[in-house]
Amino acid sequence: MIHLLQQRRISKRGEGASLELLPSRDQKLLIYFLPTLLSSTQAPSLLDRSTMASHELREAIDRWLKWDKNEKTLYEIKSLNDASNWIKLNDLLSTRLAFGTAGLRGKMRAGFNGMNDLVIAQTAQGLCTYMKAQFNDNEQKTRGIVFGYDGRHNSKRFAELSANIFIGAGFKVYLYKRLVATPLVPFTIRHFNCLGGVMVTASHNPKDDNGYKVYWSNGAQIITPHDKNIQSNIISNLEPWADSWDTSNLYESELLIDPKEAIEAYVVRVRETLPPSIMEVNSQSNVRVVYSAMHGVGYPFIEDTFAAIKLQPVIAVEEQKEADPEFPTVVFPNPEEGKSALELSIKRADSTGCNIILANDPDADRLALATKNTTTGKWKVYTGNEIGALLGWWAIYLHKHVHPEADGDLSNCYMLASTVSSKILRAFAQKEGFHFIETLTGFKWMGNETEKLLSAGKTVLFAFEEAIGFMFSTNVLDKDGISAACHLASMACYLEAKEHFTLDEKLQNIYKEYGFHYNKSSYFFCYEQKTIKKIFARLRNFAGAPKTYPNSILQDKYKIKHIRDLTNGVDTSQADGKAILPVSASSEMITFTFENGLVITLRTSGTEPKIKYYAEMCAEPGQADFDGLINTTNDMVAAIVEEFFQPSENNLTPKTN
Repeated sequence: MIHLLQQRRISKRGEGASLELLPSRDQKLLIYFLPTLLSSTQAPSLLDRSTMASHELREAIDRWLKWDKNEKTLYEIKSLNDASNWIKLNDLLSTRLAFGTAGLRGKMRAGFNGMNDLVIAQTAQGLCTYMKAQFNDNEQKTRGIVFGYDGRHNSKRFAELSANIFIGAGFKVYLYKRLVATPLVPFTIRHFNCLGGVMVTASHNPKDDNGYKVYWSNGAQIITPHDKNIQSNIISNLEPWADSWDTSNLYESELLIDPKEAIEAYVVRVRETLPPSIMEVNSQSNVRVVYSAMHGVGYPFIEDTFAAIKLQPVIAVEEQKEADPEFPTVVFPNPEEGKSALELSIKRADSTGCNIILANDPDADRLALATKNTTTGKWKVYTGNEIGALLGWWAIYLHKHVHPEADGDLSNCYMLASTVSSKILRAFAQKEGFHFIETLTGFKWMGNETEKLLSAGKTVLFAFEEAIGFMFSTNVLDKDGISAACHLASMACYLEAKEHFTLDEKLQNIYKEYGFHYNKSSYFFCYEQKTIKKIFARLRNFAGAPKTYPNSILQDKYKIKHIRDLTNGVDTSQADGKAILPVSASSEMITFTFENGLVITLRTSGTEPKIKYYAEMCAEPGQADFDGLINTTNDMVAAIVEEFFQPSENNLTPKTN
């Protein structure tokens, strides 16, 4: 009984009750629902149901036992079946791991709801079937598909299993024989003009997770309708094909190619993004950087690209230099966690006299930055928005430097950022005369938008998202932590030699020139979907009628200028009042722009029971009271949270620091 309660909670629905997953961190809910369980006359019948499998569950168990050829996961399901553990089997088999625009991501375990050989085989069969319908036989045999994998448990196996299925269907397959950074897959697609690609990675997720990230022929992550069509084809191809499991002759196939030359081409392309004059500065600089691969795949690529652009070799955090699927030195292998993830990096930097730290996440598509103030001795870990400001400025500088004939004309140039990221690129665009485009959250949107711009003859200089993801140049139409590291290190060398600035001093200089931008973001846990709906419905019916929103906070002290609601398509900043960005009725997202420059977006998470907010004060150039702007932002955010979210009334649980 106690074990069951730790895993589940009981909530009344009409006359009965139902079992729902209870997050282990939320013990308060266990205490809250315990009296309901003990007093409910329905409780015995609920427990009785665990003594037998439903017809649907019985069918799912039989299918698994028939189809799965992996000894470990087959034994796991068989053992649970023999023990009549229907609750656990229901959890593993009654729902499928859903395929979406991010592909697949989940815990490695047995069952249709996990990442395992059978689910991967089914996914590869569905993807293969869909691609065969989209491309002709000649394209399948000549252009093919790319597979890469990181250092996580089972990543190589999942890639090989997928490659084997595509080869069996007659596709040419480019399968890397070594661990690669995620950016190499979209790069390889465009380098060889492939039909698509898959990277097997769970990025910075916990060690028990893995993922299946799919790219299309344009080198960008898939977007709708590809995701829905692939999912439909997966469901139509659940039973493993005759030769899907047999990978014994995979590496003997004439259709299999190791695309290792694409790695050399990638290094060359990164070098081409820097002019010779900057590489000359790099070669003469004494700037050294401490680097962490976070137990991932990044180090060999950093080593090669830094050498190619004449940077000093990095000082590696030895304990985190090699790929290790156990991630033994960190709680979460995510440099976005800040100082807790960079503890060994800071120790290494202090012991070697380095003032700059760069860290990739395990699949090297993200990049973190920290610098040491030599006066105070304190370390600063930069936000993704701050790094975006630095790299955005650097992209403008390099473009002007490489194209002096344009005399500063950037009218054909573009930069992009996600809607929850800093608006600093917009400030750059307003002053420098280029175009800024805002997209929905995620590089799948920025990558596909970039491809459209390139096809129209436009120049895309830079794109970023606040979650430390950066696309410097268009060599890769996705975030790329390797090229971003090369450019941040080169920028540090240039600033020291030519402007006598540190990276942090340059950031403050950027704020003075383009306007101070201060960000404040956080979230609340909310486990009741009806509460989330109530919160956002109240904001959309604020005056008692549909599409009436708040017009101020703190009793009219701060007035709202514009409202954009990407759930119902409202955007009051547009002449027709309609949103330009894609609208999704299945997710909540409202952005409020205030007259004093504060912009705040309220949204739900697609994967977690969270309500998030992203606030930014966008000051005008010349507003020099940075501390005053920070205080105003903090006061406004506190008021917005209280007035709009009503945390106490809605029983919201704040983020723990």
